[in-house]
Formats: sequence, structure tokens, C-alpha cells
Amino acid sequence: MRKRRETGMDSEDDMHDANDVESDDDGFYSDENDAASDYNSNDDDDYVIEEDEDGINMIQARRPENNYVVLKELDIKERQEEDITSVSSVLSISRAASTILLRYYNWNVSEVHEAWFADEERVRNTVGLLPEPVVQFANSRELMCGICFEAFPRSKLKSATCGHPFCFECWEGYIRSSINDGPGCLMLRCPDPSCGAAVGQDMIHMFACDDDKCKYSKYLLRSFVEDNKKTGSVSWFWVCALQCTEETHRPVNCNTVKLWILKNSAESENMNWILANSKPCPKCKRPIEKNQGCMHMTCSPACKFEFCWLCLGAWSDHGERTGGFYACNRYEAAKQEGVYDEAERRREMAKNSLERYTHYYERWASNQSSRQKALADLHQMQTVNMEKLSEIQGQPESQLKFLSDAWQQIVECRRVLKWTYAYGYYLTEHESAKKQFFEYLQGEAESGLERLHQCAEKELLPFLNADGPSQEFIEFHTKLAGLTAVTKSYFENLVRALENHLSDVDCHQTSNRATSSKNGTSKGKGGRGKESSRAGGSSRN
Repeated sequence: MRKRRETGMDSEDDMHDANDVESDDDGFYSDENDAASDYNSNDDDDYVIEEDEDGINMIQARRPENNYVVLKELDIKERQEEDITSVSSVLSISRAASTILLRYYNWNVSEVHEAWFADEERVRNTVGLLPEPVVQFANSRELMCGICFEAFPRSKLKSATCGHPFCFECWEGYIRSSINDGPGCLMLRCPDPSCGAAVGQDMIHMFACDDDKCKYSKYLLRSFVEDNKKTGSVSWFWVCALQCTEETHRPVNCNTVKLWILKNSAESENMNWILANSKPCPKCKRPIEKNQGCMHMTCSPACKFEFCWLCLGAWSDHGERTGGFYACNRYEAAKQEGVYDEAERRREMAKNSLERYTHYYERWASNQSSRQKALADLHQMQTVNMEKLSEIQGQPESQLKFLSDAWQQIVECRRVLKWTYAYGYYLTEHESAKKQFFEYLQGEAESGLERLHQCAEKELLPFLNADGPSQEFIEFHTKLAGLTAVTKSYFENLVRALENHLSDVDCHQTSNRATSSKNGTSKGKGGRGKESSRAGGSSRN
């Protein structure tokens, strides 16, 4: 016999209570006052035993003391404006230029000041704040737009600090397209492919429509919240309309996040494990885990009761006549009569529930870890690697922006992918069509992200150690930029589908039912209905 491991429950009733708690997830999770915000703590002081109205002992997580500041949108905007005003005043530059600098340096005011006073010219060239135009024109009355190549009066043309002229209509189209592409519009550059001059918020306000201005402002505010966390100078959380105090969790809603966080902190999964992997001692009722060996079990001191693992009967009643050490005829006979059906059913349900939760949690946690690593890699790219590559490849840092774009996309996609696993966990089994569609979209997005991450992380390394410029780097540029665009498209489709509650599946099913009903009606009208139906099916292919 081998030593058996004993779990810390006092009775069989405790195990039953644990199962009751787990089977009533909806009621348990709906209590807002019991939400635990710290789900990583393992200290005993983080939990308290409470008794519900039925007298059942339930383990609830204590809410630890908050170590962060919860700010509403107006508060965040005020802090953002304070930083922009401070930099603008100290450096004697416009608010638009101040915003560009802060955005590049992750909204860290001290880093902006330090870099600017150390080497203003280098900072200007890096972020695209040119001190004077690089293009000069004679005092001609008309100039040609660099996009549509039509001549316009000077009053109908506008340029960034570089001086490249573009007509109002082309500026509007360029800015609208950039904003619709996502947060990358915060790093907007001159439309001229050879120019790295920054396009600031002043140009956005001049040419963007009201809806696009609103989108841009939201992107800027979101950058202020999320990029500040990367520097470690602030620990803030986005506060949405439902007063959610978790970080940005698009595409899942606040209620799903609340349930998921509570699920991770609740003791119910521990109880589920006990129910799925242990049995109570027939004498003292303490749960015992059988990890290996024969069916002869001996409870731990002071009980020391010997019993059969399968039928839970006294071992003194067992022997060769009942099947020996590795079988039990009594158990098999009772099982045939249905004696153990309910206990086995509950144990199997607990095991399946635990395996399903583990599947989603491990992938949620893995993407969270990958995102933290990607944030560090992005910072390394922006502060060290881009400068190094600029010297090796003989290209200005403005032309290496595709590298930081790729890493920003990876960071964002890891966040989205992380929360899709919480979404998938709460997608009910009976919605099989939605589940299949969700898993397809998630799989496509995840595959695209892995290809992008691999390219940005591994395939860049040879160029960081190269002796000089190479044609292979140009090919790498094309590949990485392409993967970034493709991955972005995959995740946009995924986010759009989840935020619409996978409504495309409902529309498709409704369409199929309508088509089936129509075909059935035509068939009922006579022999020609069948022929018409075939013709209709053929025409859709």
C-alpha cells in the first residue's frame, strides 16, 4: 500500500455543499458585493467563511485594500491637459507639438524634458517636429497638390511643418482614412512617402469631421491611460459607463469581465477539484485522494480506517473472492444496479467543469503574460533597437516606424485575444453554431498573431547584428508590414463579430430557415416546384 494524500474538507456534506455552490453559478456571481478584485492572492487572510440563508458554509474572497486610483473620464482628460500644457510651456512649443512629444515618450513628462534638453535636434528629427520647412516655393500664385496633382491657389493648400502642399480635399481623405484605420493615426506623418514630418492634432481639428475628431480624441485618451502604465509612473484603470474598475477589456462587456475575475478568485474551483478527484472516508468522512496503487485504502491517523476505494466498503470484507487488490466485484454489481449513478454523475460533471475552466484560464493567463513581454519588447524597440537599426541600415528612424507599428499591433492583439477566452468560457454549449463561428474567428486571428509575433521577434535579430544595409532588410520590411496589416484585419473582424454578439450567425440561420420555408412551399405547388428549387440552388453557386 502507498500513502494516500488527504484533502482539507471535514465531511462529505462539505463536498456536497461545494458542488451546490458551483452548480448555482448564476446566483453566486450575480452578487456585486462579493466581487473580489485581487484574484492572485493565496493568503488565508484573503478569505472569510460566511453562512448563507440555507445554512451552507461558503468561502468568500475578502476585498483587499485598493492600491490604485480610480479616475473617471473627465479626471483623466484634466490630467492629460495638465501634462500637455506643462510641456508646451516649459519647451515653448505648440500644444500640438507637445502632444506629439508626450505620445512618443509614453506621456512621461520628465523623459520629454530630459531628452529635449539633452539633444533637441535629435528629438525633433526622431518624432517629426521639423524646425523649418524642407520644401521652399517661389511666390507663385498656384501650387500643385502632391496627391491629386491638380493646381490650387495657395489659400486652398495646407502643409505640415515640412512644407509639402496638399489640397484640402486630399487632406480630409488622408486623415479620415488614417483615423478609420485605428490608433495608428496618433503617429500620423506627412502624406509624402519620403517625408517623416509629424501631423499633429491641429491638422486633425482642421480637416476631420466631428465623428473622426471624437474617435481621435478617444484614441489619444486611451493612449494616455495605457501608455502611462507602461512607464510605471501611473496605475490607472479605465472607468466605463458601468463603473467597471478593470483595465480596458474590449471586446467583452463589463459584466463578463466581472464574472471572469470572480471565477478566478472564487474557491468553487478548489471544491470542484476535491469533488472530482477524491472520495470521503466511510468512517470519518474526510476526503481522500488516490493518486496511484491498488484499491486498498487506509485513512490517515487517527482514523486509520481501511476500506475499498471503489465501493467504499470495509476492507475486512474484501479479498480474492471480491476481485483482489485491483478490482471489486461488489462495486461492479452495485454499479449495474445503479447504486453509484448519482455520485459518479456528480463526480464526472465536476471533472468536466474543472477541465473546461482550466482550458480557458490557462490560455487567458498565457496571453496576459505574452502581452507583458511584448510591452517590454516594444519599449526596447522604441528606445534602443530603432536607433541601432537606423545606423546599420542607413535609414532615418521615421522610415523604421513599421517596426514599432508591428509591436503595437502585437500588444493590442494579445490584449484582445486574452479576453476572447473569457468570452468563449461564457458562450453556452447549446449555441453550437455561434461557438463554431467564434472558434473559427478566434483561430484565424490567433494564427495571424503568432506569425506576426514570430516575424517581429525572431526574424529581426539578424539585422540587429548586421554590418551594414542589405536587400534582405527591405524584404523583411515588406513581409512585416504585410503581416501587421493582415493580423489587424483578422482582429478587427473578430472584435466586430463579438461586439455584435455573433449576430451574423443568427442572420445566416434566419436566412436558411426562410429559404427552406420558401423551397418547401414551392415544392407543395406541384411537380414543377422541385425543378424550380434545383434551378434556384444552382444559381447561387
